[in-house]
Amino acid sequence: MNAVIENLNGAAVPAAPAASVKSMEKTALENNKLHKRLCRLVGQAIGDFNMIEDGDKVMVCLSGGKDSYALLDILMTLRERAPINFEIVAVNLDQKQPGFPEHILPSYLTELGVAFHIENQDTYSIVKRLIPEGKTTCSLCSRLRRGILYRVADELGATKIALGHHRDDILETFFLNMFFGGKLKGMPAKLVSDDGKHVVIRPMAYVKEEDSERYAAVKGFPIIPCNLCGSQENLQRKHIKALMRDWEKKFPGRVESIFSALSTVVPSHLMDRELFGFADIKADGVANPLGDIAFDEEPCATPTAAFGTIPLQPQ
Repeated sequence: MNAVIENLNGAAVPAAPAASVKSMEKTALENNKLHKRLCRLVGQAIGDFNMIEDGDKVMVCLSGGKDSYALLDILMTLRERAPINFEIVAVNLDQKQPGFPEHILPSYLTELGVAFHIENQDTYSIVKRLIPEGKTTCSLCSRLRRGILYRVADELGATKIALGHHRDDILETFFLNMFFGGKLKGMPAKLVSDDGKHVVIRPMAYVKEEDSERYAAVKGFPIIPCNLCGSQENLQRKHIKALMRDWEKKFPGRVESIFSALSTVVPSHLMDRELFGFADIKADGVANPLGDIAFDEEPCATPTAAFGTIPLQPQ
């Protein structure tokens, strides 16, 4: 027979089995580790790129998705611990999508006790009018959203605009630009907006999407799906996401290595003539350990199925 305990109302209820209690304690420990890891990674990104300074007013763009909720939650935690003072104001752009539950965010943010602003703009109708059915709406939607958020930042006196993009978003953008745009270009952790008036930051830049997903589940964030673009299954970004997840499953560490490469660039070993002065290169007789080595441990032969190597040229 299970032991009997009293609940908060004084009613007698069976105590949880020992195994169940142990499982709950383990889950609580893992959840605490996750929270600490996110705080550490967000704090590291903020420090590495000097994202937030003393006296800043940070406008956190809250879409209702898992990542922006996590960003707001972690920034609020870090604000309490930071050696500097900064303000946070959460901003949501209600784009008037049909069925959008407009009560959720105001209720959540009021209960959270954070300053917030809801901006009402019917960009949904504009996008639906201008983009043919079945075509990707993200590009136009994003441009309209950016312009509105920049204006709101001015009106609120925000000095930084914080977006919830994570590590995987950055990598997906890198591959999209490389595969379809012919550019080595990613999504920077910090930049000046295209109107030249605002500093945009991505404090979640070091956070894996799987950690963001789990954190959202643990915290029980009231997720609001995007019905405008979320149903477009043929988006190239989704194909890239699937490719990266397949890599991570088959080759653990590959995605992390690629992300590390974004901050370890060697211009002399690429081919951008504007980035490196190839035309002016001359032999100066000074040894260069990098020289013409394209890969630090480039194999000169292919391993056999058992051991040893297969020569690249016939013997």
